[in-house]
Amino acid sequence: MGNAALGEPEETTAGIVIIGDEVLSGKVRDVNSPFLLKELYRQGVRAQRVVTIPDDVDVIAGEVRSASERFDFVLTSGGVGPTHDDLTFQGVAEAFGVPLHEDPTLSALLLRHFEDRLTQAARRMALVPVGTRLVQAGDTRFPLCVVRNVYVFPGVPEILKAKFEAVRQEFRGRPFHQVRVYTWQNETTLAACLEQTLDRFPGLAIGSYPTFDKREYRVMLTLESRDRQRLEEARDALLGLIDPAQIVRVEEPERAGAGPTGS
Repeated sequence: MGNAALGEPEETTAGIVIIGDEVLSGKVRDVNSPFLLKELYRQGVRAQRVVTIPDDVDVIAGEVRSASERFDFVLTSGGVGPTHDDLTFQGVAEAFGVPLHEDPTLSALLLRHFEDRLTQAARRMALVPVGTRLVQAGDTRFPLCVVRNVYVFPGVPEILKAKFEAVRQEFRGRPFHQVRVYTWQNETTLAACLEQTLDRFPGLAIGSYPTFDKREYRVMLTLESRDRQRLEEARDALLGLIDPAQIVRVEEPERAGAGPTGS
């Protein structure tokens, strides 16, 4: 299911679906997708889509179905809980054409947690699509629910992070390697250098990030590939096209753990 760019090894891909009217209205700021993007990247998984959708069963079902078919992994955030607008599990069930059922493990956990305070609304949290896999998530109270290639995360950032750590190793792709070049050269001049480099190394990911508030450089260039040797060859080719006097520094190939920080 991964996509192989020309000249690059096959990619492992992911789609992220943020669910909640409160995010779309601006009442709640989405901090989950930036976290997931960064951590997936560290795992060698390239996210190819991030979408924010409302608490609507049909919309959830359509987006999850489409993402599940297109990507190796789908990660949803939000819409899991006891209230009327927690519709994610229903949407995921409809996406795959399966019914909801009361999972006995989840029911037992709810009973143990709420005891005599267990309400009908709380019992809804045990209703998950048939075929759901439960993954124990560290010291969090409830396991993470996985339906086929869809990982259903809660919207609370602290809980989402803990549950992601429990399944981090399931998201495994070929690692990215990255070179950063900091230069005083202006971006207009650099454009031709980047185009020539891409002509020689098709499929290489190159980014150009100008800045106007840093005294030590004007543009940061990033070169990224899963093939370290190919990346080093592309680096040398690019550096041969830039005036050496304009190069501030070069950060050598390393496992890329975060996206570029330039603005």
